[in-house]
Amino acid sequence: MPFKWRFAPVAVAVFIFTAVNIVAGGAARAQNAASKEFAPVVGQEGKDVIWVPTPQALVERMLQMAKTTSGDYVVDLGSGDGRTVITAAKKYGVRALGIEYNPDMVELSKRNAEKEGVSARVQFIKADIFETDFSQATVLTLYLLPSLNLKLRPTILNMKPGTRVVSHAFSMDDWQPDQVESVEGRTAYLWIVPARVEGTWRWGSARGYELVLRQHFQNIEGLIKADNKVAQFRNGKLQGDQITFSVIEYAGTGAVQRDFVGRVKGDAIEGVAKSASGGAEEKWTAKRVVN
Repeated sequence: MPFKWRFAPVAVAVFIFTAVNIVAGGAARAQNAASKEFAPVVGQEGKDVIWVPTPQALVERMLQMAKTTSGDYVVDLGSGDGRTVITAAKKYGVRALGIEYNPDMVELSKRNAEKEGVSARVQFIKADIFETDFSQATVLTLYLLPSLNLKLRPTILNMKPGTRVVSHAFSMDDWQPDQVESVEGRTAYLWIVPARVEGTWRWGSARGYELVLRQHFQNIEGLIKADNKVAQFRNGKLQGDQITFSVIEYAGTGAVQRDFVGRVKGDAIEGVAKSASGGAEEKWTAKRVVN
């Protein structure tokens, strides 16, 4: 007679109940793990840098340094948890973009933006900052290593003159900042992308001028002639696309100073000039004849 397994009804019930509990418990744990939100850890590895958040007080000062307004387009390179982008949108009402390589950080930023009620004005994308076009930014913020700043520098210098660039902690090598601020022991640097003005410029009809400009980022120096006579170039300053300088001309035994203010538009400068001793302003338009 063949042997047959026999189970008591109670034993079968216990076995089924236990199996169901095991399956249900595993499903619950899996669901909890899936629903748990990503939480970044200070010092975690990234593509090019480790993640260390910029303190909120410094974020706000950086945006102040850039003189951010509602008409700006703010782009944050390596946007992390999104705090700079979110602060810009919430405080100034700007459109803003965060570029971040870590997809978990991107999703975290989106959730943070939703919580702060600014999702309609901000965007976060998973991308490489060295392969992404951010040329439309009017304010650019970053917290990267000096070597990365230097690698980005040629791209930044090709942006529209007047673009404001603010960096937490790290400089741009020999491109000196236009402003430096410190908050709670942390440093921020501001640069204003300068127009390209190096070359030979000419203007004037009744009185002709020829100005040879040399440029090192926003620092300029020049040699000038007025009606083919050597004059002096003084107080040259370049901020974005705005240029100012003085010309001292010698006539007889005296010297006459004229102050020039202009806006650079490619190979043209348009502005006004007046005598330092007073008098009416006169319009002037210079053309670059040699780069």
